[in-house]
Amino acid sequence: MQTNQLLALFSGALLLLGLIAFFLGRAKAARVRATGTAMYAQPDQYAWFAVLATAGPALLVSAVGGFLLLLLGAEIPTPYLLAGSLGVAAIGLMVGMNRVHPDFHARQAIERVIRWILVGAALISIFTTFGILFSIVFEALRFFQMHSFWDFITGTVWNPGASFLAAAGRAAEGGSAAQFGSVPLFAGTFMITAIAMLVAIPIGLLAAIYMAEFAPRRVRTLAKPTLEVLAGIPTVVYGFFAAITVAPIIVKVAGALGLDASFNNAVAPGVVMGIMIIPFISSLSDDVINSVPDSMRQGSLALGMTKGETIRDVVIPAALPGIISASLLAVSRALGETMIVVMAAGMRPNLTANPLEDMTTVTVRIVAALTGDLEFESAETLSAFALGLVLFGVTLSLNLVSVLMIRRFREKYRVNNL
Repeated sequence: MQTNQLLALFSGALLLLGLIAFFLGRAKAARVRATGTAMYAQPDQYAWFAVLATAGPALLVSAVGGFLLLLLGAEIPTPYLLAGSLGVAAIGLMVGMNRVHPDFHARQAIERVIRWILVGAALISIFTTFGILFSIVFEALRFFQMHSFWDFITGTVWNPGASFLAAAGRAAEGGSAAQFGSVPLFAGTFMITAIAMLVAIPIGLLAAIYMAEFAPRRVRTLAKPTLEVLAGIPTVVYGFFAAITVAPIIVKVAGALGLDASFNNAVAPGVVMGIMIIPFISSLSDDVINSVPDSMRQGSLALGMTKGETIRDVVIPAALPGIISASLLAVSRALGETMIVVMAAGMRPNLTANPLEDMTTVTVRIVAALTGDLEFESAETLSAFALGLVLFGVTLSLNLVSVLMIRRFREKYRVNNL
């Protein structure tokens, strides 16, 4: 029997046992309650506890077995694993039925189980983050054994050259000439991100203020979903728009101003990326502004302030922590964008302060290093992990700065209102 059929049979059997546990547990609890005995929970709560006692251990055993089978390479026959899980489910059914008595707090037991499920979900997120970090760090250390960390973070030339020859034991043929200075990549990343933020933050925040404070209900009902459609457009479509429409417009405008602009420039992906990020800022800022209590607005208006002054001096300061969070989320989104940059800004590591020239970003070089037929042991491939590690550090620093700024504004606003 195939694995898919075994899984379907296991799911059906476990569902059947869960239904049996539910109805038997509720029936037993109802019979005990009908005798006039006081119970600590409702019959349905005892029934759901019986379901958890039946299905929970079985799913846990099957998950642990699957982990050992797939990730650690343990030789566990799938039929035996699923049969053992069903056996555990049958034992759990008997234990759950045995716990249906007046002195058992079924509701508290269910809440404890739910609490542990939530803790498990949080731990999965934490362990996943550490797993990503460790996988990057170990490979990045291999790269830094080949090239200096200081030269990597301060070098101004990114030229992998024939570094792949070093992995094949032929470094004398040109692998030693490779240069891995990351400054041009991060300069391009920060420039394009800054342009995107200059577009996204003002437009997104002003759109949020309009929808939250001025727009009639009918306009808001239509405008907000329409604006959020921008977040669902694939980035490759934005890339086409940047390369085919926005870049030529920028070249024409620059030519009219007497400036020389390349069709692959940083302004086009920055502007289009900002347009793409507008829904992140506007939607989150709109929700934050709407969460400001109306009593604060009414108190401000009662003191003689105009609506504009109320928004500027009361609403925005109260919503500022959330607005900062939305802006930092948008920055993280811009730092990780790849497709728009590839299609509109090019792939040349170019250290320049002129946004009308072509340049590239860290994520583009990571994709370029990890694709193709390069040897994994080569310095160019391993440089992707070093770039990812530094980018991870930059993103983490931004998040820490945002947390400190949010706490500062919250404390300042709280003090001003005491």
